[in-house]
Amino acid sequence: GHYDYNTLDHNAILGPNRDLYFYFCNGFSGHGRQQSPAVGRAAAELIVHGKYQSIDLARFGYGRILRNEPLREINVV
Repeated sequence: GHYDYNTLDHNAILGPNRDLYFYFCNGFSGHGRQQSPAVGRAAAELIVHGKYQSIDLARFGYGRILRNEPLREINVV
């Protein structure tokens, strides 16, 4: 399959782009199939309710890309 990733921190990019009517759910660096059930649920909550309800994935937002603030993993196995 296709191996996509973001070059800033190799973590997913999730949530809305405020300039466009567009939601990101990409850049998983090979973890997409593992994380897709949780991300799908969180994305549906965000779109329907305007916020994450069961899993807060706000730290994976597109804003960190714009601010050049990588999300570093501290427990990589």
